[in-house]
Amino acid sequence: MPALDRAPEPITADPPHHTDRPFLFQSWLDLAFLHWAAEPSVVAPLLPVGTRPDTLDGLTYIGLVAFRMHRVGWFRLPGIPYLGSFPETNVRLYSVDARGRRGVVFRSLDASRLIPVAVARAAFRLPYVWSRMSVRRDEDTVTYSSHRRWPGPRGAHSEISVRPGERIEEPSALEHFLTARWGMHNAFFGRSMYLPNTHPRWPLHRAELLHCEENLITAAGLPAPAEAPASVLYSPGVPVRFGRPPRAPAGIPTP
Repeated sequence: MPALDRAPEPITADPPHHTDRPFLFQSWLDLAFLHWAAEPSVVAPLLPVGTRPDTLDGLTYIGLVAFRMHRVGWFRLPGIPYLGSFPETNVRLYSVDARGRRGVVFRSLDASRLIPVAVARAAFRLPYVWSRMSVRRDEDTVTYSSHRRWPGPRGAHSEISVRPGERIEEPSALEHFLTARWGMHNAFFGRSMYLPNTHPRWPLHRAELLHCEENLITAAGLPAPAEAPASVLYSPGVPVRFGRPPRAPAGIPTP
């Protein structure tokens, strides 16, 4: 694993940077966060070059996050009502790079709109996949369903039901670690790139996991969870702004 040139940046509930020139706007709504603890050595081979597992008390985490993407918009254009709004479920890991920037690494992102999937795969090299999906609310329960279509593996799926509970007024260190992530690491044409984001502080709620049947985690190259999640959270959501990759003095995007 790469050595750190700097200590990891502090874990903060509010973004440590600004997106003065955002190029991508979207909202994440009705989120269910499921997380399992993992040994760093298990996930390290799956991270982009130049990053290593981010840890808390010696452990890293595997996340399964289901939500509604809402009105994705580019630059100052209004969000797109149909193509820019869809259910999504992602499998993600937690990373830190040599500059100490904490982020997430997506192993898969299931989404229900084919055109955004194709654009994200071609333009950003993100592992989006096209799936048949739904998010349903029934009284006090939210259910997320995903069945993969393309490019596979066929049969990859998830069915998650949670019951949101009370608002968390003071999130724990672990709850901040799992949700307050202010950037994304991604392999882009053979090098690791960092894409920053900002959003308001998460409104987090405790959640009861009523049902979870899935194989997205193993389809993403990770071991199947052997026990119940270490953390289950719900959030009604936040608006999000993505900034451009930071640039070196010569104007070249930094890794």
